[in-house]
Amino acid sequence: MKLLFITSTRLGDAVLSTGLLDHLVSGDGVETTVVCGPLAAELFECLPGLERVIVLDKEPRKGHWFGLWRQTVGTWWDLVVDLRASAVPFALMRTRRRTKFRGGAGHRVESLARWYGVEPVPSPRVWTNGTHRRHATRLVPGGGPVLGLAPTASGREKIWPWENYVALARRLISPDGALAGGRIVIMGGPAEHDLTQPVVEALPHETTLDLTGSEHLLTLAEVMRQCSVVIANDSGLMHLAAASGAPTVGLFGPSPVETYAPWGASAAAVTSTTGSMNDIAVDAVERAVGKLLER
Repeated sequence: MKLLFITSTRLGDAVLSTGLLDHLVSGDGVETTVVCGPLAAELFECLPGLERVIVLDKEPRKGHWFGLWRQTVGTWWDLVVDLRASAVPFALMRTRRRTKFRGGAGHRVESLARWYGVEPVPSPRVWTNGTHRRHATRLVPGGGPVLGLAPTASGREKIWPWENYVALARRLISPDGALAGGRIVIMGGPAEHDLTQPVVEALPHETTLDLTGSEHLLTLAEVMRQCSVVIANDSGLMHLAAASGAPTVGLFGPSPVETYAPWGASAAAVTSTTGSMNDIAVDAVERAVGKLLER
């Protein structure tokens, strides 16, 4: 079966779509072409049965959709699943079945499953290989707790002040903290050094590892799996951490937590009561970390 799966250009939404994608590729002989944005392209490199990843760069007058049509029109598709609700599925005449997502209430993971009629709701996941796992182990070898911090986001209004990340990290790794004596891993994208460096520079250099923009996305997922807890703003890295299985605490201000909370039994969210990230107290996040670790 040949599957064309058109997912989001944003990393976070692309991660949240991986549960549905995992359901679609679970059968034998599924050859999948994934369409996504540049930030999410690495996420799908180890997908079972992957034939191709098409990176969709936005162009003026929606020219990117015409470019996608040209790359896919010559193929006979058994199934086209479009989470972007574009016209492409209906412009591909050599298609047996096509469907596109138009949104839905509730959490994004649940709305995707309900739209496609999948029960139980499939959780997001990350596909990696031995190379990513071995490299992650070299970066963060075993021995003692590890605190992961992802202090970045797509918009400044979604970012908790860096001073709060520093204060929280110091508390957690202090002798009487929940992660006493722990190491710290800082994570961010290639263009996010300005957001992570104040945190990196304020924490002990001997126990802090800065991975901002330096590692493959799937290696970062394996690093996250080795963390005792990951604390992140509402971002693609937050969803990647939760999908990897790492205990994850997501911080929310203006974005809808009911739609984008980190998904899974090992995840929790701390939400501002005012919509401003500045109003999330360090004490509140520390309590959330403690409860999550106990659970």
